Amino acid sequence: QVQLIESGGGSVQAGGSLRLTCAVSGDTLLTYAVAWFRHAPGLERVCVAAISGKGDMQYYADSVEGRFTISRDNSSNMVYLQMDSLKSEETAAYFCASRRSYNGGWSWRDWDYWGQGTHVTVSP
Repeated sequence: QVQLIESGGGSVQAGGSLRLTCAVSGDTLLTYAVAWFRHAPGLERVCVAAISGKGDMQYYADSVEGRFTISRDNSSNMVYLQMDSLKSEETAAYFCASRRSYNGGWSWRDWDYWGQGTHVTVSP
């Protein structure tokens, strides 16, 4: 069983930056892939970035490629999402999720463990 706790959300103006943190506990982080999802009101929860257990593979949604960076520190059981050049339409709740395998699809249905989320507000 894996527990995930997100932090780092807040309010920022468009063009600004935030760094989200996902603290993972309950098992060896190295064996889990971790992803960040975005869930805006009225829309489906979508994966914006994912990283393999060893950190050697990353996935980014086209909409965030070049602006968001996912990273992890297995020694401290942390996964990060650096978000730069934020846009107002990226206002949403952000969740981290994990599963054993990095490969397996990017739908929220494909991920096993979830945090409670942290909210990001980007003002125009």
